[in-house]
Amino acid sequence: MKTTALALLSALAAHAEPSTVGTIVSHDPSFDKLVAPGTKIEVLGSGFNWSEGPVWEAAANRLLFSDVPENTIFKWTAKDGIGVYMKPSGFTGPAGYGREPGSNGLAFDQDGRLLCCEHGDRRVSVLTKGGGKRTLADNYQGKRFNSPNDLVVHKSGAIFFTDPPYGLPKGPKDPTRELDFCGVFRLDPDGTVTVVDKTLERPNGIALSPDHRTLYVAQSHGPAPHVVAWPLGDDLSPGQRRVVFDASELSKQYPGAPDGLKVDTHGNIWTTGPGGVLVISPKGKLLGHIRTGQRTANCAWGNDGSVLYMTADALLVRVRTLTKGAGW
Repeated sequence: MKTTALALLSALAAHAEPSTVGTIVSHDPSFDKLVAPGTKIEVLGSGFNWSEGPVWEAAANRLLFSDVPENTIFKWTAKDGIGVYMKPSGFTGPAGYGREPGSNGLAFDQDGRLLCCEHGDRRVSVLTKGGGKRTLADNYQGKRFNSPNDLVVHKSGAIFFTDPPYGLPKGPKDPTRELDFCGVFRLDPDGTVTVVDKTLERPNGIALSPDHRTLYVAQSHGPAPHVVAWPLGDDLSPGQRRVVFDASELSKQYPGAPDGLKVDTHGNIWTTGPGGVLVISPKGKLLGHIRTGQRTANCAWGNDGSVLYMTADALLVRVRTLTKGAGW
């Protein structure tokens, strides 16, 4: 990606009516109460290598998102468009590090600090208010993580995150790999790291229900493109895992698999997946399909909580909804 081209696109985007892509399809009458008929998918920026991990920073009224191959976190505002927020974002070594060295999933903790899942440095980090990062976790029982991918903050302060091998230079067969599983982990405020699940082949996006009693994970594994869920006990221990949604049939029609996901105040799941973003009821019924026409990696609620931002390959796009994200 050329910086000059990005600067030009950013300047144009900041002063022009957004163009649109794709289409939005309703599969259930209830979807019209979530997204108004005729709503468009607006393009806010383009020219990215692989956009990921969006998060809304309410204090600055802006969106932050990762470009994983470019080792960069970008920022977007309605006034100024797109600019660089942080580079490097996920790998700080002196040499190159594979295809996907940068940060992936982003979140804010209860103190308003930016949390990053970092592929290259293989850790979950926090950006301190005084500047500089601190490592929150980079290993389980002395073995380095594969490449932390996405995370969500529980109301207790615990951080749930996923650890597939996508960021390793040679993927699951990388010689530097130390863990023999792709885990879903919980990082407690005291620094303790606990395994939630070690049996999913490719755990990816992660989210919590509005009451924080259910943990959702998107599984990007080709033969099993599922959204799964665990009930959480009072001590945050997981109960029996269940499949909430199977995207196998949709994956035969559209590119992509379940990846990043968020939840609205009604408990509906907004998960990226085949063709764009799938909107699924808590019981697993497909309500609607935001077809971006791109492989779509992740999404996040922003503004007053009713705007869904989506990172769709080379694009940053958004949809204005009639609902709000959980936690707003």
